[in-house]
Amino acid sequence: MSTEIRNEQTQNRYTITLDDELVGFTDYRIVGRSIVFTRTEVDPRRRNNGVAGQLVQYALDDVRTGDLAVVPQCTFVSQWIDGHPDYQELVDRG
Repeated sequence: MSTEIRNEQTQNRYTITLDDELVGFTDYRIVGRSIVFTRTEVDPRRRNNGVAGQLVQYALDDVRTGDLAVVPQCTFVSQWIDGHPDYQELVDRG
């Protein structure tokens, strides 16, 4: 099974595909020097397989390469960061 995660900048979302099928995304918007994660959705058939976690980790690792602060309005992103303290510094950049 091949997994691909990428930043679809023109759509302001990170997407995850499994075997060329879109199975999830996390939407964001850029506000000043912050990236606001607003919503994360995963195909119900793919939940409980760690897909959303993979997606959010990829997105946050991508953000880490720049200087934007993360604003986790999305409940899933917020809870994921709470469970992974090494990503908390992204929220504190602001």
